[in-house]
Amino acid sequence: MTVEPTLPEPVRAVLDERDIARAVRRMAHELLERNHGPQDLVLLGIPRRGLPLAHRLADALRAIEGIEVPVAAIDPRHRRDDLAADPSDRSVGGPAGTGAFLEPQVRVDGRVVVLVDDVLHTGRTVRAAMDTVSAVGRPRAIRLAVLADRGHRELPIRADHVGKNLPSATDERVQVRLAEHDGRDAVEILRPHPRENA
Repeated sequence: MTVEPTLPEPVRAVLDERDIARAVRRMAHELLERNHGPQDLVLLGIPRRGLPLAHRLADALRAIEGIEVPVAAIDPRHRRDDLAADPSDRSVGGPAGTGAFLEPQVRVDGRVVVLVDDVLHTGRTVRAAMDTVSAVGRPRAIRLAVLADRGHRELPIRADHVGKNLPSATDERVQVRLAEHDGRDAVEILRPHPRENA
């Protein structure tokens, strides 16, 4: 009798709804501690899932300190060096054709800007977001908060606040699911399907 080897599951759940809520609360406390309070903080969420995470961080900061922290979306796609430009896309956004886009417009000059994203991987999106922030103003500091850091950096970028470090293989994907977009909260590692001839 031949026993077939057991293949790993294609999806491995890493964080559930409670874990994500706990990670967001912890990152909010870390932000307050590092900044010595909520003054001058601005949260810029990188769409798609970084924006709802930024709103959740703002909610946690309000629950802790009772103060509203501004939240806006930042779109760094025009500054990515690894994405082919779409010649039909004529939108530039931002002041005076800078290629920067903040919605709603928020003042970043002299403030502590916290970029918020779901997964930190190569660092290219974050670099593009930092360039976008610099195009619209001169913040006092730029910090980075991510729900999951999976490693495999291509640029020397490090998150200041991390919900969960998730070492993963280069052929795996880290998928963040948020109720605002996906109907549920979860962080999963997706493994590639084994090849037929492997």
